[in-house]
Amino acid sequence: GRKRPPFKMVKILMRADTHVSFSVPAEEPVAKCTVSQVLAALSVSLGSMVVGFSSAYTSPALVSMQNRNITAFEVTSQSGSWVGGIMPLAGLAGGILGGPMIEYLGRKNTILATATPFIISWLLIGCATHVSMVLVGRAMSGLCVGIASLSLPVYLGETVQPEVRGTLGLLPTAFGNIGILLCFVAGNYLDWSGLAFLGAALPVPFLLLMFLIPETPRWYVSRNREDRARKALQWLRGRKADVEPELKGIAKSHQEAERHASKSAMLDLLKKSNLKPLMISLGLMFFQQLSGINAVIFYTVTIFKSAGSTIDENICTIIVGCVNFIATFIATVLIDRLGRKILLYISDVAMIITLMTLGTFFYMKNNGDDVSNIGWLPLAAFVVFVLGFSLGFGPIPWLMMGEILPGKIRGSAASVATAFNWSCTFVVTKTFADITDAIGNHGAFWMFGSVCIVGLLFVILYVPETQGKSLEDIERKMMGRVRRMSSVANIKPLSFNM
Repeated sequence: GRKRPPFKMVKILMRADTHVSFSVPAEEPVAKCTVSQVLAALSVSLGSMVVGFSSAYTSPALVSMQNRNITAFEVTSQSGSWVGGIMPLAGLAGGILGGPMIEYLGRKNTILATATPFIISWLLIGCATHVSMVLVGRAMSGLCVGIASLSLPVYLGETVQPEVRGTLGLLPTAFGNIGILLCFVAGNYLDWSGLAFLGAALPVPFLLLMFLIPETPRWYVSRNREDRARKALQWLRGRKADVEPELKGIAKSHQEAERHASKSAMLDLLKKSNLKPLMISLGLMFFQQLSGINAVIFYTVTIFKSAGSTIDENICTIIVGCVNFIATFIATVLIDRLGRKILLYISDVAMIITLMTLGTFFYMKNNGDDVSNIGWLPLAAFVVFVLGFSLGFGPIPWLMMGEILPGKIRGSAASVATAFNWSCTFVVTKTFADITDAIGNHGAFWMFGSVCIVGLLFVILYVPETQGKSLEDIERKMMGRVRRMSSVANIKPLSFNM
């Protein structure tokens, strides 16, 4: 019952004038995930670890920063809220700036350009003698976070083979979660200044490894440097791989995009064929942030305090960080087996159930009901919420941003999507306290849960499946130009055991 492999014809000489043809099994092409691709994914993912550390910094650091026995300068509750809020705001500026940067400097050089400012920003915070130095450092790291969160998925989307793009494409998210966890754990032992000096050390291995990897072949093709593109592709696919079919596919896709392009990048974005993938990307970013995840991460300790949880809030924070980290590794194993949409469904349903449960718990507590016998419930709900988010809505909007946006507008469209994401992050984190004052923390959780229900419908109706497809095939399908399948998409899917 075993499937027979395809056959090739072989001629055997019988007599001087006779040829007999018969079939023997041909070798099947096997997709190999080369060490080079893993190194490329690992290098950019270390940048994501710095991003995760930067995002989580305020949660453990603000407590010691506002303690006058530790800090020589005063940090009011208002300036403290800006220490948290200025980073996503600067991330929005970084997202806008990153689009032109990845087009003109290249994907690799843009990522590389964030490493040194990251180090300087953390040193500024660590050596701060006034709150303004902390704010300048947070603004500078936020700018780098915005640029990095745009360029990392674009780089990986353009360098990794379709069969493992899901698995390796989730590495930045996994390392981002390592950064969050590291910040939570180290925050238990270090004050805000020591934590900042740890942050300054993190970009160093990232900076060194980035020099080892090449620019993306697609960027070289867009700059008419085909020889450099061939070398980069050969490095990524292995010395013995035949890269010509893939290179021709990239060149053909670029020529097609050039034919349909207008002179203005903004006009290109507004074309009907380009607007569809952009709106899907924006929709995914919107539902990612309006699930309330950043409010949960930024205010974890505060939420556990208000829940009157029977478990120490700092331990709860570390548990949430651990779950976030483990869930992303589960997602990396499942994404190229189950596909993007199935994981988004699982993610959304888990978040809807837990947000509604958290809302009900806080409603009962605020109404004076005795909830002491279910003091474990906030932590259990948080764990399932973070697990659900990290399986789907955490990593997949970023992964799909690098997949579904057409090559010609990838820089400007990714810039719009990233800036929009950071705008939503800023709005959610800055208004979370106001929302809870206005409608109660139960109302805030119910509101986020309702948004997730709408998000589930959005995924069902509009989000395409991109599993195992080359970027050229995704682009043709999204833009309605169906052509011959790229040879890369026909390679047998890799079995990636972790």
